[in-house]
Amino acid sequence: MSADPRAGALLYVEDEVLIQQLVECELRDAGFGLVLAADAEEALEILDSGRYQIQGLITDVNLGAGADGWAVARHARELISSLPVIYVSGKDGHEWTSSGVPNSVMITKPFVPTQIVVAISSLLNAAEPHN
Repeated sequence: MSADPRAGALLYVEDEVLIQQLVECELRDAGFGLVLAADAEEALEILDSGRYQIQGLITDVNLGAGADGWAVARHARELISSLPVIYVSGKDGHEWTSSGVPNSVMITKPFVPTQIVVAISSLLNAAEPHN
């Protein structure tokens, strides 16, 4: 994937700076273009702006005050119906089946950043049309 986020990027939404930096580094090292958001409001603005070709969403579920990762994913899927989505949560993920969007992945904290790279790669590969 191109490093130019306008040519195709993952939207990564995480309010914890240290976690964001660790995962960002791993994703960039794997060749992914990224657009970063520190909260749901910023993520929604990015999605609605149309400035970037978003090819996947990775979002923390608990983003502090305001909307949460569930809301960000639902809005993203309204705009891009087949968008691959990965949720990250410190909880056990039991809400995922009722609050999450279909065809998504839940990764629970603590995790190794490579887990996100593997998960998003799998979702993107599954979404690509095959000849």
